[in-house]
Amino acid sequence: MADHPTSNITLPHRRLKLDTLVRLRWLAVGGQSAALLVVYVGLGYPLPAGPAFAMVAFSAWLNIFLKIRWPSALRLSENAATLQLAYDILQMSGLLFLTGGLGNPFAFLLMAPVMVSATGLSARYTIILGILATTCASVLAVFHLPLPWPVGAEFKLPVVYSVGIWIALVSTLGFMAIYAFRVAEEARQLADALAATELVLAREQHLNALDGLATAAAHELGTPLATIYLVAKELTDEFESGDHRGEDVALIRSQAERCRGILQQLKGLSSEEDQTYQRMPVSLLLEDVIDPHRGLGVAIHSASQGEGAEPVGTRNAAIRYGLGNLVENAVDFAKSRVDVSAKWDDKTLSISIRDDGPGFSVDILGRIGDPYVSVRGSKTPQSGTGGGLGLGIFIAKTLLERTGAKLHLENQAPPQSGAHIRISWPRELFERGSGVDETPFSPHNGNN
Repeated sequence: MADHPTSNITLPHRRLKLDTLVRLRWLAVGGQSAALLVVYVGLGYPLPAGPAFAMVAFSAWLNIFLKIRWPSALRLSENAATLQLAYDILQMSGLLFLTGGLGNPFAFLLMAPVMVSATGLSARYTIILGILATTCASVLAVFHLPLPWPVGAEFKLPVVYSVGIWIALVSTLGFMAIYAFRVAEEARQLADALAATELVLAREQHLNALDGLATAAAHELGTPLATIYLVAKELTDEFESGDHRGEDVALIRSQAERCRGILQQLKGLSSEEDQTYQRMPVSLLLEDVIDPHRGLGVAIHSASQGEGAEPVGTRNAAIRYGLGNLVENAVDFAKSRVDVSAKWDDKTLSISIRDDGPGFSVDILGRIGDPYVSVRGSKTPQSGTGGGLGLGIFIAKTLLERTGAKLHLENQAPPQSGAHIRISWPRELFERGSGVDETPFSPHNGNN
């Protein structure tokens, strides 16, 4: 899919807030303190309480230092966040070493920092923390102090069971980290893609707003230009024939008259009475969409037919941009020809876009329309399609569906080759205009 409008959009990487890590560490400090107090004081089990409580206290002091030194809203770099999560793994490993190693029921808390990394950091840093947690678990499986147990009794796990705990811990760590990372990554991609969609639609609406700005400028400039024209006209009679000053005044008058004519044209661009501009039949819509792609080495044709009068809709930036993106995709990958056609009856309007290119890849045909899915490889290096964000069809699909359209994407049946995209609207909704361009775009507006 052609992604030229969004290929230069740089979206900020989502980073963890310092306050998030501090709050999670306070939760860990509270839980660790409670567990140590219950075992040491409540149950009376012997354990190295001094070193254990010292490790918990160090985490508490670290939190206090971070809160004082930096603002809570600070977003950490990936390196800084990784260092803090690595400390959490090492601190938890130290407590487990003092309290029975992997035989401690709380050994699975070693996974917590890796899960946090999987949801907030990149895969590289998540893998690093996963390796650190696996290494710590491997060491704890062999080296650790005895598990706290009643005085006079000793609890010792069989070697096979200890190995089973290690395998279960590492397997769960890998599965949960991959699962959390994939879910978080899909959410990040969707959020980034929606942000790119909003930027593209905002640009289109800014272009549509230019006619209103032109009308306002024409209105404001009309009065001073009228004054200039009137004064120049009166001064023309003050000079005799042949006087060069009279020629200058005549030039000023002619240029002022020319400006008045230009302003009259600008006023007509967004006039509510200009139905030709405000309303657009579907055949004119197709010509408007395909016109920028003529002369690109691919024959592009449009055709319109149907039962009854031709549908006439309002000018809609979402429809024009969405269709334009799909047509651009077809032109980029067509061998020699692209056909854009419209059919309608009294209930439905359908627009089809066909090309004779390679078509959609079979393995991703079911995922077309998801963000960051590149549907076809770049036809030429100049097209830039291969290096885009993979948002073209996602943006077009999102914009068109907001107008009430439904998209069907498939490959043409043999012996024909190429892609076939069909966009259909209820005719009443298309002619009413769906209201997408009637109000300012807002990602929180459910009507958009």
